[in-house]
Amino acid sequence: MRPPHEADHPIIDLLGRRWSPRAFADRPVEPEKLQSILEAARWAPSSLNAQPWSFIVATKQDPADFQRMLECLVEGNQTWARSAPVLMVSVATSAFAHNGKPNRHAFYDTGAAVAMLTVQATALDLYVHQMAGFIPEKVRSAYNVPDTAEPVSAIALGYLGNPASLPDDLRKREETPGQRKRVADFLYSTTWGQRPGWLV
Repeated sequence: MRPPHEADHPIIDLLGRRWSPRAFADRPVEPEKLQSILEAARWAPSSLNAQPWSFIVATKQDPADFQRMLECLVEGNQTWARSAPVLMVSVATSAFAHNGKPNRHAFYDTGAAVAMLTVQATALDLYVHQMAGFIPEKVRSAYNVPDTAEPVSAIALGYLGNPASLPDDLRKREETPGQRKRVADFLYSTTWGQRPGWLV
């Protein structure tokens, strides 16, 4: 297991432990834990409390459905994601239910729900790897997603596995800690590009 991230400023332990592995253990995720992480997603904030997110979930307990979900991923992600016991796709409803108007915050709010899900998963010693590398049209076709909803991201979930199970190129990426921008690289005050004086 990787050591926690080295944060410049104090953060809670769960955030320091969170990362996105590609090696997953051959161990199913208990239904009560899966329900717990989805409960965490339920409590995410959203514009006008619209809660525009949905999740399509496939587990290895249903091999045919798991394969169908796996085939919605791009080939490069299929190579490692097939070892995860759970695959998901987050979906955003693109209009408000109460008036039918476009919800320009739907993707943002769905991302917030996935962030809550991810923190809860980390608390349960589970790991989440989110992917942009999937084919939305395949998801739409395979799962009858309506035109009023947009597949946002694919997600692999499970217990941490052994990096030795991965191809060499992915194993090296697994064993190399990710780099992060410093807060000073994305924090502005007064005008764009101006750092606040209180930032250490």
